[in-house]
Amino acid sequence: MTDLHGASAPRFDAVRAALQRNLDSGEELGASLVVDIDGERAVDLWGGFRDPEHTVPWDEHTITNVWSVTKTVTSLAALMLVDRGDLDVFAPVARYWPEFAANGKQDVLVRHLLSHASGVSGLDQPATVEDLYDTRRTTARLAAQAPWWTPGTASGYHLFTFGHLVGELVRRVSGRSLKRFVAEEIATPLGADFQIGAAEQDWSRIADVVPPPPLLFDLEAMGADSPAVRTLTGPAVSAETANTPGWRAAEIGAANGHGNARSVARILSVLSRGGEVDGVRLLGGKTIDLALAPQTDGTDLVNGLPLRWGIGYALPQRDAVPWIPQGRICFWGGWGGSMIIMDLERRMTIAYIMNRMAPGILGSDRSAAYVRAVYDHLPQKVGG
Repeated sequence: MTDLHGASAPRFDAVRAALQRNLDSGEELGASLVVDIDGERAVDLWGGFRDPEHTVPWDEHTITNVWSVTKTVTSLAALMLVDRGDLDVFAPVARYWPEFAANGKQDVLVRHLLSHASGVSGLDQPATVEDLYDTRRTTARLAAQAPWWTPGTASGYHLFTFGHLVGELVRRVSGRSLKRFVAEEIATPLGADFQIGAAEQDWSRIADVVPPPPLLFDLEAMGADSPAVRTLTGPAVSAETANTPGWRAAEIGAANGHGNARSVARILSVLSRGGEVDGVRLLGGKTIDLALAPQTDGTDLVNGLPLRWGIGYALPQRDAVPWIPQGRICFWGGWGGSMIIMDLERRMTIAYIMNRMAPGILGSDRSAAYVRAVYDHLPQKVGG
């Protein structure tokens, strides 16, 4: 039996059992799972291994690349500036970033960036992964591009550009890089072991990601000029890239956050708990309501999923993720199956982070099993 550490309330024995089964079967390599209910860690588990050879255990302080779960922290940074009155989601992006008005983007609003509806979901060709590492040069390229569809009319998942776009707004408004803002205004005040990129002194405790089976997109059938093909190739990024020094040293606010379930849950519980965590207030109630205001609802032009986007977060949609219930909930996941779910009605946050990536676009059989087990064994709702 693979070692599984940490604690869980008896009512969540099924959650622990599901994680243990997947570790024992090899479906999981290493993983961490947290269920925070109004500040109580009802589930706080970790186990398995950092490496496929099973030589280095996944311990309490292991972190890994969390892929697009990073976007949820980047969105929080922007919403904090909204809450302070420094950023208006209904204003044109060009109010804060004048160069962005080029090539017909003068009417793109801040909320369009945060709901993946700006039309700037990738880089025009030529594009390589190394371009993502040069934040200033890439943001300048994005500012100069024409949108690939009419902004605001539909979502098209901003796969790797989300962090550069929103991060540039954070920089223009706050005077600090996204990486620095997250460190100083979010991670440090909350005592959360999370960072955009990863400091070299922390590389020894990172669990490398193990790539999933390849996603089989028929790019020819999609059409070379489709937003999907242009995004998936602008640039194309292999999962193994996350294990390289260049990736870890960069600021990629869409995809190179490093943390674990405990740190991700700590940060995003800000939304679930009404904007305040243990005396640290980051958001007000009106800003949280704004984040849950629907912006788009339909088939995403890039990933093909039926999605409802709020401002910074996806909202429940039965056809996309049937195992997340309806209600006052927002969420998102990372490539390979990691998930972060904020249930505001129950003041509950579910975080699942792992290193063996599963197939699929959003969530996995493993994350579905854990989330279902949580909701099947919930206590009564905590007040509003």
